[in-house]
Amino acid sequence: MASDTIGTFNYMLAPSDGSRPYNTINSDSATGKPVRNWVEDTHVIRIEDVRGKEELYKLDVAGFQYGREAAKHTSFLNDDEVEREYYPESIDLIKRVTGATSILIFDHTIRRRRPGEVDDGPQKRQPVPLVHVDQTTSSSIARVHRHLSPTEAPSLLRRRFQIINLWRPISHAAVDWPLALCDFRSVDYEKDLVPVALVYPDREGETFGVKYNPNHQWKYMKAMTPEEFALIKCFDSIQDGSVARLTPHTGFEDPNTPEGAPLRESIELRALVFYD
Repeated sequence: MASDTIGTFNYMLAPSDGSRPYNTINSDSATGKPVRNWVEDTHVIRIEDVRGKEELYKLDVAGFQYGREAAKHTSFLNDDEVEREYYPESIDLIKRVTGATSILIFDHTIRRRRPGEVDDGPQKRQPVPLVHVDQTTSSSIARVHRHLSPTEAPSLLRRRFQIINLWRPISHAAVDWPLALCDFRSVDYEKDLVPVALVYPDREGETFGVKYNPNHQWKYMKAMTPEEFALIKCFDSIQDGSVARLTPHTGFEDPNTPEGAPLRESIELRALVFYD
């Protein structure tokens, strides 16, 4: 039984003076919020529950894809263990789903919702209440140069490559603060996406903020379990219109969440995905 819901989504309004939008990766310890020069644009959105029809959504069509496969690694308490145990099985999973030839996972984020706590460091990440895309074209190409050797990168960049996130709940079903995904077919790539500088303590990245568009079609899979996963396309080097290039996404507060539901815990891996 599908159960569509509504959520209050935070889109972005770019700076009115035309300056380049930016925000810091870590929150300001005084305000509890990232430092940025743009404002949120809040809209109430209807989100369709695709449980039971999730097969209709594929990476190259919608920009995201759901699947079911339990992870062998289940503790997610130690980053070294995650890299040693969860990365290899996840590489295998992404290869089987996509048909890719080589995959490099370059980082992961574990999120545990803690109301009232400041998300001001890697160990305190919480669900992101903002419509966004993790990478732009330039930051995706920069990722290849950053994580692969100068001898490998040029040849890999001549082939098809993607950045894909593998997202799954950990510990229990994600009833609280689920993940919403926007069907790429409803996105106006030229008008809806705004490059935003992401300022780290030691470097700069770039993401896409997303401007509100009433045509956006939002989906979620209610009560995803740790045995289920979502693949989220953040970038695709095929840009001729034949495949989905990306999918905007956000965490959101579902007003239908039962009182006392365990707080959301999840992990996402970010992978460079290469094809022959």
